[in-house]
Amino acid sequence: MSKNIVGRRFDLSESIREHIAESIDGLKKYNLEIISSNTIVTADNKSKEGVSVELVINLKDKNTIVITQRDKDVYAATDKAIDRAKKALRRHADKIKSHKVMSFKDLGVEAEAVLDLETEEEVELVPMDLELHKPLDFEEAIDALKAEKKRQFIVFNDHDGLMRVMYKRADGKFGLY
Repeated sequence: MSKNIVGRRFDLSESIREHIAESIDGLKKYNLEIISSNTIVTADNKSKEGVSVELVINLKDKNTIVITQRDKDVYAATDKAIDRAKKALRRHADKIKSHKVMSFKDLGVEAEAVLDLETEEEVELVPMDLELHKPLDFEEAIDALKAEKKRQFIVFNDHDGLMRVMYKRADGKFGLY
């Protein structure tokens, strides 16, 4: 992780730089692969005593967290900005952890993988009569999905004349594309 600490209209002492660098190192505990962090400490023109600390944290996958904190003391502004950054990173980490990717195992024992087809054998395509497979409405599609064990998707015609896909989710509920 690259750290960039800059002072605008403000002289940064070595102790301030070390304090900011150590605080930023404490953000690594969230395991979010922080690519870089830019800290800009600016002396406020309007109030002679105040400073503004802007903290920009670049995460992988093009995620960026920007925090601006104003205070009279540089250390207080830095600590408050770091606390807000920890809260934002914790929320982001929780969001990533709670995002569940359904695997094929979640679909159940009855589900069959398409990739399990042996490709060495010649695949025979059998043309079907379209009149035999008319589009279904919502109720018919739900009844058909309840009756079927292996079939996961049924295409039917919506009220607007659009083709839609209804499927049975791993939790037993029905989804609609």
